[in-house]
Amino acid sequence: MSETAVDFDGQSLITGSLVRSSRLSPPSDDEPSRFEIASSQLFPILSAAERAFMDGLEPNGIVERLAARLHTLRRSSSQALWDAVVELAQRHSIRRFLMQDPLTHWSATKPRGYSGDAGLLDIYYKHPSMDHLLADCTPLGRAIYDYTSEVPACEAGRERCRILARTVDEAVERTGEGAQIFAVAAGHLREAEICGSLPAGRIARWVALDQDSVSVEVMAGAHPGSVVQPLNGSVLGLLRRSYDLGTFDLVYASGLYDYLQDKTAVKLLQRLVEFLKPGGTLLFANFSDEIVSDGYMETFMDWPLILRSEADMWRIVNASVDRNLFEASVWYGANRNIVYATLRRHG
Repeated sequence: MSETAVDFDGQSLITGSLVRSSRLSPPSDDEPSRFEIASSQLFPILSAAERAFMDGLEPNGIVERLAARLHTLRRSSSQALWDAVVELAQRHSIRRFLMQDPLTHWSATKPRGYSGDAGLLDIYYKHPSMDHLLADCTPLGRAIYDYTSEVPACEAGRERCRILARTVDEAVERTGEGAQIFAVAAGHLREAEICGSLPAGRIARWVALDQDSVSVEVMAGAHPGSVVQPLNGSVLGLLRRSYDLGTFDLVYASGLYDYLQDKTAVKLLQRLVEFLKPGGTLLFANFSDEIVSDGYMETFMDWPLILRSEADMWRIVNASVDRNLFEASVWYGANRNIVYATLRRHG
């Protein structure tokens, strides 16, 4: 798991530059040599891909080879060297091709000011609200998107949405009518659109907290007059006990822990389990350290994540709760690109 020195508070806007500026190891005195080494390893990779684009070769293959080589470079580099690689890649002329992809462009330009926003998820969810981006992009951009949106990490993200919907329905089946649900960092709450228990009227309350006011507006517009209760709030607000929310049958945080250092992750989990009713379930998820698109995500998408293993998830769980009071499990999605932890309070 990658570590950072800054303790993200869950309220600040997370960007690639913020993550890179917070590395535990400060730049060494040999700064010029660090960039020289990075350029010697990176530029042959980017130059080959750029020539392939200029020669009109098949875009899927170009980006697939590029992503694979960046993944290998990332895994073999020190953190200081990799930070230099990212900086150099983001200034390279190959970006004129890659930025035609709506997914890469949205992530890199950050229309909402931070990484991994709910609009980005909608793009790789292939949600109809983002169809206009595909209609307006170039043929090359569409071809690149056909690859980037189908990498295992994006498929895992779509599966995560289905898992959330299923988890909500299972919570309703377990508790009966009038289930109460709490989504933390809810984004656009797209899982609500595919779960069966919401239209069936079996949920009494579904609180959906997010720090992004645009996401809150989208949720409110998608579920007017329903039991969905969008709430503008942050991790910091949760930790400070700023919200009087009561208790819930299900609490989940599916896209938040990727940005939280262990210290904050543990503090948040300790707070979230306080919202559980007896017999209630908590689920949190994290992109795993087995993804292979990490190099491309961090360079051209400017989307750095804290990737975690099964052992990392267990470490957070065991540091957060008394295992005598909770049944716990850690498990992977189908392609192992996302790892999940589930806790159920005894009672």
